[in-house]
Amino acid sequence: MKTFRFVAFSQLAMFLLGTAANLFAASPSITMSPFGQTPDGREATLYSLKNANGVQADITDLGGTVVRLLVPDRTGKTGDVVLGFNSATPYPTQTAYFGALIGRIGNRVAGGKFTLDGHEYQLARNNSPQDVPVHLHGGRVGFDKVFWRATPLISQGEPALQLTYTSKDGEEGYPGNLSVTVTYTLTKENGLRIDYQATTDKATPVNLTNHSYFNLRGEGDGDILGHELLLHAGRYTPVLPGLIPNGQLAPVAGTPFDFTTFHAIGERVDAVNGQLKLGGGYDHNWVLDVAKPGALAKAAEVRESTTGRTMEVWTTEPGIQFYSGNFLDGTLTGKSGRKYPFRGGFCLETQHFPDSPNQPGFPSIILRPGETYHTTTVYRFGTY
Repeated sequence: MKTFRFVAFSQLAMFLLGTAANLFAASPSITMSPFGQTPDGREATLYSLKNANGVQADITDLGGTVVRLLVPDRTGKTGDVVLGFNSATPYPTQTAYFGALIGRIGNRVAGGKFTLDGHEYQLARNNSPQDVPVHLHGGRVGFDKVFWRATPLISQGEPALQLTYTSKDGEEGYPGNLSVTVTYTLTKENGLRIDYQATTDKATPVNLTNHSYFNLRGEGDGDILGHELLLHAGRYTPVLPGLIPNGQLAPVAGTPFDFTTFHAIGERVDAVNGQLKLGGGYDHNWVLDVAKPGALAKAAEVRESTTGRTMEVWTTEPGIQFYSGNFLDGTLTGKSGRKYPFRGGFCLETQHFPDSPNQPGFPSIILRPGETYHTTTVYRFGTY
């Protein structure tokens, strides 16, 4: 009888301990760890968000950068699907913008200048495609290179990281004090949700995005040419030299830009086409088929056959920049210790259209005092 009681008690104890451990493991969590120093000696912090399904997003306060994103394949094995580095040190000097928050204006501005309310503003011309100087991704010290104030939180059972930054009047040539809040949330549906919000005390252009590079086979695992892509977009914005839109909203039908059904990224990327030649591949903005402006809607779908991983992109934005990693050249070594090859990652940057301040036919990106800028994008992962 004593032995029975002991065994029964032991089994009960083990059951309770196991249940408690499972419950603990299934709980969303956030941990912090040092992420090294920038070249000028500033200390960065890494925040690891983990949902109840075991999906994990690592984000640093340097540039609000998504450093690591661990999602399962069809067998349940978790792997990292975004490109990046193991410490803060390389981020301020690399020009790929791996995983970073981009602003004030994502994408390019012709000549690095625009006119607003009768005043011309000159921004840095920090990029020169086809030897045409343009302003790119916020300038020499854009939002990708600043430190954000980070607040970890768990809301409705989902781990989140709230990042805030105030861009001062005149920073990188932009007008107005711009107060920005970006919240990353790791959802119960295995999505990385990004909510952007901003206010200003002077009229200013704002077009925020995230510049993560994805490889659903796994970070550092070859190129992305076999990934299949679908874009919910019947038009795109063709570009001139300098990768500045020519102002047209051109149909994709009958061109290599037609992703209204699934196509492998590599299927037509090297086709004889003037637009592909200018971009060195895909580096263009697609005009999303928006039924209700400002509503969260599916913009893109990606699937990768060897791992079975899928990614959906949902957004409230009117456009999406698809970039096929044309400037990766094998010189950058990532987290796995492997070099990132040509077209070793792709970007799907939700946005308003490039050069919008100089394109009266494009949706406006001007934010004025008393208004609140707010957009949402979700990168949702699954398998097939």
